[in-house]
Amino acid sequence: MATTYCGFVLGKGKGTVHQHYHDNEYGFPIDEDNLLFARLVLEINQAGLSWETILKKKEHFFKAFDGFEIKKVARYTENKKNKLLKDAGIIRNRLKIDAAIHNAQCILEIQKEYGSFKKWLDELHPKTKEEWVKIFKKTFRFTGGEIVNEFLMSTGYLPGAHTETCPVFKKIIKHKPAWLK
Repeated sequence: MATTYCGFVLGKGKGTVHQHYHDNEYGFPIDEDNLLFARLVLEINQAGLSWETILKKKEHFFKAFDGFEIKKVARYTENKKNKLLKDAGIIRNRLKIDAAIHNAQCILEIQKEYGSFKKWLDELHPKTKEEWVKIFKKTFRFTGGEIVNEFLMSTGYLPGAHTETCPVFKKIIKHKPAWLK
């Protein structure tokens, strides 16, 4: 039985939606604010569900949330929220949808002050998981310890996305994730 995500993907997860994510996205640094925001929203939506559910709905999430364009999501109206709540292609949870909108608004404020969400993350780095959780809980909605940990690990700010024996680990090192610094 696999005890790591890498072990799972190399075993039972081979050829599934997990493999592409594991091999090409998980742990790789993200430079673009809209993609960082997308990863945060996807991690929030995973709460209480399997990651496989989110991966299977990922493409539709991008469509439903206008490509996770931060400025658009920040301006969502009640009508748009109601439309999302009826969309079976995403997770229809009002708290999670409200969090996406609120968090987009917060990121706009961060962009005004720091130039970008990425620059804000870079300026705050390095932090421990516990320090990051405090910052995220103070700044955003629906960001508990597991969500923050997975967001930061999956975007290269915290180590642990891959085991050192995983073939993808060496690829990630070449991209110089923040946790190496």
